[in-house]
Amino acid sequence: MKLAILSCAPNAYSTRRLKEAAEQRGHQAKVLNTLKFAIDLERGSPDLYYRQKALSNYDAVLPRIGASITYYGTAVVRQFQEMDVFCANTAHGISNSRDKLRSLQILSRHHVGIPRTTFVRDKKDVLPAIERVGGAPVVIKLIEGTQGIGVLLAESVTQATSIVELLQSQKQNVLIQKFVAESKGKDVRAFVVGDRVVAAMRRVAQGQEFRSNVHRGGIAEPIELDEQYRETAVRCAQILGLQVAGVDMLEGEDGPQVMEVNSSPGLEGIETCTELDIAGAVIDYIAAQVDFPEIDLRQRLTVSKGYGVTEIYVPEGSKFIGQTITETRLAESDINILTLYRGDKIIPNPRNERVLEPRDKLLCFGKLESMRGMIPVKTKRKRRPVIQDLDTQIVDTPDESTEKEDS
Repeated sequence: MKLAILSCAPNAYSTRRLKEAAEQRGHQAKVLNTLKFAIDLERGSPDLYYRQKALSNYDAVLPRIGASITYYGTAVVRQFQEMDVFCANTAHGISNSRDKLRSLQILSRHHVGIPRTTFVRDKKDVLPAIERVGGAPVVIKLIEGTQGIGVLLAESVTQATSIVELLQSQKQNVLIQKFVAESKGKDVRAFVVGDRVVAAMRRVAQGQEFRSNVHRGGIAEPIELDEQYRETAVRCAQILGLQVAGVDMLEGEDGPQVMEVNSSPGLEGIETCTELDIAGAVIDYIAAQVDFPEIDLRQRLTVSKGYGVTEIYVPEGSKFIGQTITETRLAESDINILTLYRGDKIIPNPRNERVLEPRDKLLCFGKLESMRGMIPVKTKRKRRPVIQDLDTQIVDTPDESTEKEDS
């Protein structure tokens, strides 16, 4: 296998370990500076140049994209994808994880446990937002911070308000997040490769520091995660579209509370702590996947007129309950079941003999017209009770200093 490691820091521990692990296994590995690429676009022939020369052929790419070059880095990764080169993490997955707000929006939609979080722009919304997450103390985070940078603990409402207003005045987007007191300055890092957790550690903050990151002086210890934490970590990585990820979780009273998912997780802390060859696990996974480049279904389905992918829910009282997949006769309607979701279980390519149960969810590909009649009417989400009805209508006027009309 010929592997390209995209990194602007060739001497960093993680980059060196990945290159060493690849070469130890007989692969050819080269570290390429992400910023030295030029992207060429031509009909039917997407191409890349590196240091003014046409790039040679590679079997796989392992992106190590820093936060400061996310836009250009993901553009380079996307170009590799369009050239049908296997990418350990896709541009879409990296973009999802790098933006803390976006990643939490996606995870919330999929019922993953997360600390209650709010995002506001108007300073009038800050106090109500702090109350909604449970009041002070609260954690305030920059949306694109890394390694604990831009993460602050506000002990009081007054302090939180001042911090948010200061950061917003500097054009910074911030999240206000519930402080999970039972975590007591500890968190769990699960290192996910493919569909399994290959290593995990617990990080403990030292002294008065509440951030447990190793870069902030946190002490790490190896741990064996239970099934709930392992499944949560793998599921988060897959939901965001990552094959290699570091998933950070708090140990809450109700189970794992996911803080963030990292697309370029560091190796030094967790390899030193666990004494495991995690770099080797990453390389072994990539070598096994090089023949399966990422396929964007949205692009491929544009040529399949009238066909698409959708999720069909089997509610209580459905005529399909108790029937096997064969007995549903979906195939006769040109509908194929790709995956069956049952509770926390994911059953890919289910057998025709499998019997459907209430609350099953079916990921299907087929004729949209046939599937449309099977989708139940959406019920309105129950909203929290309104504390006070306003008799007057409030009309916001745009701030002329920040908004301009499109010309």
